[in-house]
Amino acid sequence: MFNSRALVVLALLLHSVVALVSAKGSNSTSKWQTLRGDAPLVIARGGFSGLFPGFSSAAYSLALATSVPDVVLWCDVQLTKDGAGICFPDLLLNNNSDIQDVFAKKDKTYLVNGVSTSGWFTVDYTFSDLANVFVTQGVYSRTNKFDGNMYPILTVEDVATQFKPPGLWLNVQHDIFFTQHNLSMRNYVLSVSRKVVVNYISSPEVAFLNGIKARVSPSTTKLVFRFLGQDDTEPSTKQTYGSLLKNLTYIKTFASGILIPKTYIWPVTKDLYLEPHTSIVLDAHKAGLTVFASDFVNDVPLAYNYSYDPVSEYLYFVDNGDFSVDGVLSDFPITPSAARDCFAHLGNNTSGQVKPLVISKYGASGDFPSCTDLAYSKAIADGVDHLTTVIPEIKAGSGIYTFSLTWEEIKSLTPIISNPWSRYTLFRSPRTKTAGKYLTLSDFLTLAQKSSSLSGVLIGVEYATYLAEEQRLSVTDAVIDALRKAGFDNQTALDVKIQSTNSSVLMKFKEKTKYDLVYNIEENIGDALSSTIEDIKKFADSVVIKKASIFPETQAFVTGVTNVVPELQAAKLPVYVELFSNEFVSQAWDFFSDPTVEINSFVLGVNIDGVITDFPKTAARYKGNRCLSEKVLPSYMSPVQPASLIQVVTPDYLPPAEAPNPTLTASDVIEPPLPSVESAPAPGPTGRSTVGAPPPPNRQPKIAAGFFLSSLAMLIATLFLL
Repeated sequence: MFNSRALVVLALLLHSVVALVSAKGSNSTSKWQTLRGDAPLVIARGGFSGLFPGFSSAAYSLALATSVPDVVLWCDVQLTKDGAGICFPDLLLNNNSDIQDVFAKKDKTYLVNGVSTSGWFTVDYTFSDLANVFVTQGVYSRTNKFDGNMYPILTVEDVATQFKPPGLWLNVQHDIFFTQHNLSMRNYVLSVSRKVVVNYISSPEVAFLNGIKARVSPSTTKLVFRFLGQDDTEPSTKQTYGSLLKNLTYIKTFASGILIPKTYIWPVTKDLYLEPHTSIVLDAHKAGLTVFASDFVNDVPLAYNYSYDPVSEYLYFVDNGDFSVDGVLSDFPITPSAARDCFAHLGNNTSGQVKPLVISKYGASGDFPSCTDLAYSKAIADGVDHLTTVIPEIKAGSGIYTFSLTWEEIKSLTPIISNPWSRYTLFRSPRTKTAGKYLTLSDFLTLAQKSSSLSGVLIGVEYATYLAEEQRLSVTDAVIDALRKAGFDNQTALDVKIQSTNSSVLMKFKEKTKYDLVYNIEENIGDALSSTIEDIKKFADSVVIKKASIFPETQAFVTGVTNVVPELQAAKLPVYVELFSNEFVSQAWDFFSDPTVEINSFVLGVNIDGVITDFPKTAARYKGNRCLSEKVLPSYMSPVQPASLIQVVTPDYLPPAEAPNPTLTASDVIEPPLPSVESAPAPGPTGRSTVGAPPPPNRQPKIAAGFFLSSLAMLIATLFLL
């Protein structure tokens, strides 16, 4: 049985076969620090199991369509009651299939390596029994929307003949268990190796590898010893894997390589920070063993050193200056494919493409508290084009605002890092959560002037009407005065952009300055009237829009693409888009839990002019990747096709349709002029007083306007270093 919907993946999902065939397999100009100097392998565990049900036809198809040309497909081999070899992640069928519905109350209990284990075991069913059992998503934090496609359980022969992979890796995890049930994994593996090409065979059992080493051709099939936890006991030698790790010369007698958890190489502290790397890769290479690292996934919290960027994690293993592993085992093979071929060996001075402009949201605010000196300094070091900043912010409801405090009081405050995804228990760097100090606007401008890499600054101005009417403060005059005193009126090295959600603010700056003006459309829109765009051109030189105004979503699936970007660009208005974050929950399923895939899809797929991000290093690195200069774009650097994934979801699993985003009209953007500020000073605050919340600057509530104080007068400028 083979569901035809599985084939839809190749036709609908974003990447072309032409690009796959034409892509280069490795960076031929760089010397890899692998055992033999070859590019590290990308091994797809169960195919693209990070999205589709692992070991399904869809998962294997997508892995081939989105990975390097020499990708290796991984198959965990299990034996059925009649000796068929199936590709399935575990002895138990119940976590990754619907067998509980097909064979209700048929679970059993067996000893597995001495541990009592209950469930539905492969050894209790013939392959024909499993004809109506379908593969499902076994990781419950991943989407189950593809479970209705009735993906059949595949045999090893199915994977080899139907997909014809460049490489096939068979992993045998429980040879002793199968032997106890009168099934010979040894005989099966040797038999299937005579029918199809098997490039790698791995096992955590020494006896199994010793039993087949004389029966396989080392030039065709490599044997790899798989390490489990260092305190776990290897069942045939009764030694711990930690002790076996100390005897690599012994392992070389029955295997040509080792497969180890990634923490064997880069240990991680209890609070998720990297320790110095171990010597295991160098030691194994010295012993003549290849080293493969496992446990790579995009959708779990990574060590904070990686800033939630899975490409960065892979580069630590393949491009750290000391060594490179010989391959990585991943649920998301598109990510190591891009890391290997597009981002490894770039160096620090690689020039990138002109677009997109990288604008940091309040500095590197994913790594340090927003708008602090450390956040800005890291953003500059990360290669940002423009910076942004805020100090205390106006927000819905009552609160303590910057105009209620003096600068001396603000300086005494302790910054706190933002955690926008804490509801998913994803937190940003705890060791730096209160690091750094706030800057005045003049300090910010001085920092920008000292940088040789920045192209400019962007200052966001909000709530100007409220401040003028209720607080008798002119934020527009304060910003203009600060820029003048800093010499920005007379210099050309740094571009100055003024951003606001209010047309009245931008009109005031247009009357008094010659700075570039940026209109921030905070509402999610689905279209914009041509007459409205002409209205925007009267007061703005460029526009900021939300990601959902380009790729609308429903339940984290992209449902299409709007014409907003081409409409604005046709009117000569550059389009900057926010907010790009690295946390995987911030991205639609279509982007594979990979911020680089998301950025690429907006840049190459829609041709946006700039990205606004709180992790500027990821966006800055993207601009320098070598794959963008290829004549034929590799598959792993092709933009996603909007709504391709949701078309693979069966009707009974489809999320409910949502109303389309509204069209931007003149009433949304046209405002009366800013009120004048009376000459009398505003009443001074007494202590840390609270005041009622000011109204939102436009028709919908706004979030987080940024403010910079050199005194009570320097109040509401959101700063971006460009």
